[in-house]
Amino acid sequence: MERVSALIQQDMQAVEARFRKNLTSDVPLIGQVGEYLLSCGGKRIRPMLLLLAAKLCNYSGEHHIELAGVIEFIHSATLLHDDVVDGAELRRGNRSANAVWGNEASVLVGDFLLAKSFSVMVGCNSFKVLQLLSDTTTQMAEGEIQQLLNTADLGIDENRYLDVIRDKTAILIAAACQVGAILAEVSPQQEAALREFGLEIGTAFQLMDDALDYVADQEEFGKERGHDLEEGKMTLPLIHTYSKADTNEQNEIAKIIEIDELSEVDLKRVCDLIEKYDGIEYTRLRASERIELAKVQLDIFPDNEIRNALCVLADYVVARNK
Repeated sequence: MERVSALIQQDMQAVEARFRKNLTSDVPLIGQVGEYLLSCGGKRIRPMLLLLAAKLCNYSGEHHIELAGVIEFIHSATLLHDDVVDGAELRRGNRSANAVWGNEASVLVGDFLLAKSFSVMVGCNSFKVLQLLSDTTTQMAEGEIQQLLNTADLGIDENRYLDVIRDKTAILIAAACQVGAILAEVSPQQEAALREFGLEIGTAFQLMDDALDYVADQEEFGKERGHDLEEGKMTLPLIHTYSKADTNEQNEIAKIIEIDELSEVDLKRVCDLIEKYDGIEYTRLRASERIELAKVQLDIFPDNEIRNALCVLADYVVARNK
């Protein structure tokens, strides 16, 4: 990953600078919350993918910097809103913005980031990019709402789960890759390949997030262990386990997922069942399969340093522990 970062180091520095510039507002709270989000770090995978995709397609303009910042703005807005919906108190190992400033401020600053994103997009003079990111944010909202409707629904199967994570997570990563291709005006086949690459990467990313929620160290992962279970979210480790469990075990899971405040005993019981039925390993396997499918999409491009960097970034998705 250090080698990958070195390839786009200057561009990423420019993105960070533009990010701060676009946070400028006469309302001090906006800058305070925005700076807090920046200071809390983050992997910046989405802007990195956009920059690498643009390089792979030999883009020579400057709009990739602005649009990489837009992608991160949209992502940050969804994090602010998600933490309010989930009642999360931790984000990336720090107190979440809603825990610091309250739910109202988090929602409204998230709204500002989305509005500012579209203002910046208009300035890039690409109707195709504007259409893509408009459709993407709409689909992300639909995915989040569908996830809410699926709360504690033990009838959710793997396909329905994959539909949700495609809409709420993978679609923005796909758009980041596709924007790089659109800017460079590559062939429709290459543009479609980069979009599919992003969809597979994004799906794998969320699969790993859902696995880590059950097994990662809280201090390392940056959020409470078992938070998805406490929120009643049916993610793949639990879906797979529930499908393999016997009737008594299924009844246990059904009772626990309805509990508002999860105890350590209840969490341990579900984790034990997930381990018994290899729920984590099954999820990791599905993520690895997605990564291999993603790499195949890049075969349409010349074998060079940038394409190899995208493959390294893809491998990182399943190797990460936070």
